[in-house]
Amino acid sequence: MPPRTHSSHPFIRAAGLGLAAAALGLTLAACSPQNTLNTVTSTGGLNVIQNVPYGPAPRNVMDVYAPKNVHNAPVVLFIHGGSWQNGSKDGHKFVGVSLARAGYITGVMNYRLAPEHRYPEYIQDAAAALRVLRDSATSYGGSPDNLFVMGHSAGGFNAVEVVDNARWLREAGVPISAVRGVIGVAGPYTYDFRGKPTALAFPVGGKPENSMPDRHVRPDAPPNLLLVAANDTTVDPYNGVTMNAALTKAGVPSELKVLPGLNHITIIAAMAQPLNFLGDTRKQVIDFIETHKLQ
Repeated sequence: MPPRTHSSHPFIRAAGLGLAAAALGLTLAACSPQNTLNTVTSTGGLNVIQNVPYGPAPRNVMDVYAPKNVHNAPVVLFIHGGSWQNGSKDGHKFVGVSLARAGYITGVMNYRLAPEHRYPEYIQDAAAALRVLRDSATSYGGSPDNLFVMGHSAGGFNAVEVVDNARWLREAGVPISAVRGVIGVAGPYTYDFRGKPTALAFPVGGKPENSMPDRHVRPDAPPNLLLVAANDTTVDPYNGVTMNAALTKAGVPSELKVLPGLNHITIIAAMAQPLNFLGDTRKQVIDFIETHKLQ
């Protein structure tokens, strides 16, 4: 593969969790690596509510993972990746369990996929899911005013865009003061999609400046944590640098963390507690939430 530059193709669809599963020493056989990882992820001691609807479409559902006997716990919405054209909440059970075991009510959502559903429909889905999760937070033991949004890859784009753009939370009826922070993991926040496979996720004839999160930063956005994999060959790490610069320019608190030894897949696989040895993803996420949660 030729060396990448900042103008090179920054977003190529991820392959799966093969490296993570290999690190576990699991036999993958005929099942997918994500399913293998989820198989060894126990939900024991947690309340799990599957397919909670947040809208009318078949993919407008999320799974909620909640620790038992909590009160006013932070609430996290997690958004999966997959080039906006594939992926599922079902492959990210390990994220929901990991965050729930840290003490957080966690919704892991599906969203409508491209090319049938293009920007901003999947962003509107994230806002709608956050609204429903907030409205039901107390029933799970969470605080409706202690919200965080997190996403990986395309889901990182969705998370940052839905929080940092003034439009989406307002349209969904989510008070901006209720969102305490947003976490983007290896997200493509600033790239030119034209002529690339991911153009199918954006309006026909659209321009990057009309959809990229780094162009939409509101000055009253909450703190952002941008996690970048040092060895990412799928989403150019420069996306994090540019997004961080846009946040800093707008006066928004932002932390850019480059995690050594991780790639586009292992940076999210490291959220699974058995795979914490891969890198600091889980620690960085928990430290950020604990720092910025409503005390």
